[in-house]
Amino acid sequence: MRARLVRTSLPLGSRRAFTAPALAALVLTTAACGPDPDSGALKPRGSGGQATAPAQAPTASAPAMTPQQVDQLVLKRYREYLRVYKQAFASNDPSRLADVASDPLLSTVSKEVESTKARGEVWRFTLLPNPKVYGRSQDGLTVYVIDCLRTLSASRFSVATGRRLGREPASTYAHRSAVRFEAGVWKVSDTERERAC
Repeated sequence: MRARLVRTSLPLGSRRAFTAPALAALVLTTAACGPDPDSGALKPRGSGGQATAPAQAPTASAPAMTPQQVDQLVLKRYREYLRVYKQAFASNDPSRLADVASDPLLSTVSKEVESTKARGEVWRFTLLPNPKVYGRSQDGLTVYVIDCLRTLSASRFSVATGRRLGREPASTYAHRSAVRFEAGVWKVSDTERERAC
C-alpha cells in the first residue's frame, strides 16, 4: 500500500535533497526514495489542499494512542534523531543512529559519518529545531514532520590537531521528514531539505 497524505497544513514547495554537515547545509541527510512504497521513504505528494485527519490513532502494529499523543511522541523521536545525528558527526560514531533512524536514511547518514571519519575530521554544529506534524499516511504508520531548522553554527575540525578547518555560515531551511513506526519504535526514515524559511 502506498503512503498517502491524509492531512496537511503547509504547501509542499520544491524538493531539494539534504546534504551532510560536511557539505553546505550541515543539518540533515536524505536518502533516495526506493521503489518500495512501504520503505519509509518521504512521499507525501499531493495538491497541498486540506484533507481531514484520521478519526482514530494508527492501527495495525502501532500503539493504541490518540493522534495527539502519537504526534507528541513522533516530535520527541524526531528531536532525539537530531541529537543523535549531531553526536554521530561530533564523535565519528554512527552506531547509535540505528536507535532513531531506519533505512534508507540510516545507511546514507552512516556512510557520511564514516566518510568524515576517513578524512580525519569531525563536525560540530548547533541546531535550533522547530518541528511540527503536518500529515500522516493513510495507515497511520508514517507521520510527516516539517521543521524550520536553524543552524546557528557549523565548524569542521581536524581530529589529529583539534584545529578548526572550516566554518559554514548560519542558515535556516525548511526540512520535511518521514517518521515511521517500525518494530515497535518511531524512527526517522527519510528527510529532505527544501526552501529557506
